[in-house]
Amino acid sequence: MKTKIVAGNWKMNLTYEEALSLFVSVNKITAEDVEVIVAPASVYLAEFAQYNPRVKLAAQNVCHKSSGAFTGEISAQMINALNVEYCIVGHSERRSIFGETNQMVNHKVHQLLSNNVAPIFCCGEPLEAREKNQHNTIVQQQVTIGLADLSKEQMYKCIIAYEPVWAIGTGLTATAKQAQQMHAFIRDLIASLHDIETANSVRILYGGSCNPSNSSELFSQKDVNGGLIGGASLKKETFGQIIDSF
Repeated sequence: MKTKIVAGNWKMNLTYEEALSLFVSVNKITAEDVEVIVAPASVYLAEFAQYNPRVKLAAQNVCHKSSGAFTGEISAQMINALNVEYCIVGHSERRSIFGETNQMVNHKVHQLLSNNVAPIFCCGEPLEAREKNQHNTIVQQQVTIGLADLSKEQMYKCIIAYEPVWAIGTGLTATAKQAQQMHAFIRDLIASLHDIETANSVRILYGGSCNPSNSSELFSQKDVNGGLIGGASLKKETFGQIIDSF
């Protein structure tokens, strides 16, 4: 049975004092059979890693190159050196605001895996694609290109997060049925690219305005293995309630 995951993406939020307080509080949450991950701002990772935390740490981004003249970027090797186990890649905000392409995301995935950091690979369609019934096509492109040239062993290490762009930070949420349909589509896609065993091993998270009022129904779906949480992860109470949703 796959261990469930609840991952909090703190994005560019929280002062140092606020982030440290929340991190310490989240570490006190007792979660049975749930892997808890938090992704604070990168400037906090080194110190937080020193706490030998119960929760796992994730970076929010990584450079597509291993080193060089890339001002402001951090490499997968740097992330690994901090004993940070995970890194988010392909988030819709990175794609839409910073122009990251599927090919660039693929380079990031390979950089991470080459440095023993597990990617949390994000995919999801904008509202226009959903309304035109093109959501499967968009996600298929993202997954096929973004996770290209991976061995089965590398695919085992990946986590996929389906985040419909139209539901991120909008208060809108995919229905449990919509989430299950897309998660099943992604799992079938992984099976076609690798095999059923590999597909069944991959944990697929739902993100997009996931909160305590809808998390239980979303997490009860067969192919939903947890959540990538944005705004609701910034408060211990709401994040804890989501962790307890299983």
